[in-house]
Amino acid sequence: MSPRQITVLGECVADAFTEPASASHELALRVLPGGGPANTAVALARLGTPARFLARLSGDVFGRLFRAHLEASGVDLSYAVAAAEPSTLAVAELDARGQATFSFHAQNTADWQWTAAELAGVDLSETTCVHTGSLALVREPGAAVVEEFLATASPRATISIDPNVRPLLVRPEVYRARLAHWCGLADVLRLSEEDLELLLPGISPEQACDTWHAAGARLVVITRGADGALVSLDGERLQVPAVATRVVDTVGAGDSFTAGLLHHLGTRGLLGGRLTDIGLGDVAEACVFATRVAALTCSVAGPNPPWNNELAQFVTAEGA
Repeated sequence: MSPRQITVLGECVADAFTEPASASHELALRVLPGGGPANTAVALARLGTPARFLARLSGDVFGRLFRAHLEASGVDLSYAVAAAEPSTLAVAELDARGQATFSFHAQNTADWQWTAAELAGVDLSETTCVHTGSLALVREPGAAVVEEFLATASPRATISIDPNVRPLLVRPEVYRARLAHWCGLADVLRLSEEDLELLLPGISPEQACDTWHAAGARLVVITRGADGALVSLDGERLQVPAVATRVVDTVGAGDSFTAGLLHHLGTRGLLGGRLTDIGLGDVAEACVFATRVAALTCSVAGPNPPWNNELAQFVTAEGA
């Protein structure tokens, strides 16, 4: 079955990676298009899901880079807003394990300025799932507008949310205050182990899943890096192991996992409502697929998710 369209809403960020400079007292930066929602839209399109990205794209040098990158990956930008504000910049420093620490330059940038009028005319008749998350859900003035858009979309589309907590920009308590409301909107909640520690410090992953199920989310997936993922569907749980790979960096791995999960569910006709026809086995298969997509993303520099043919080659090599 061919997957139906998935609409992704959120930010596109210029990820600037520090590199050795040719002289002292200089800092060289390699800039790649990033941002959690944008990474997810790119990964979906490269896997073969028709992906539409609702973004506010600046006309500056970074915004032009974003647009070219998204279009080259096959992402539909027909509802993207041409924004007057500048693009958001994130400077990433990588540790010895390839984990990135970000510092953000995001004051009054394009990504957070959503208005109700900009989203009012979006046609969702062909959309089976709406995915959002990260800073678009917590940065004002646009956050409340995004939440209202999700509420409007929920009667006709599966809602997927990735909190992607960024404590340097928004205090974790802001996420905590809104999380129960998001669970009431969401059918799928995907977050990392690091997000869990910031949102519910000291709480076990299993307890957290039960809390979020009680608030309304049917499917909760907590990704745990090299330890794989914990999957919980209405309280039924299982562990999915990670795929061994040579890690260059982990930037965009969680976004690729989410894309792999949604793509796999979409190809099996399981998106488009409240996940009423889904079973734990369906989710397990989707998460195994998603771990492969994430592994391939980790094997290259920056948020560069695999194309479908690259994934097929990887699966063939894995089974050999």
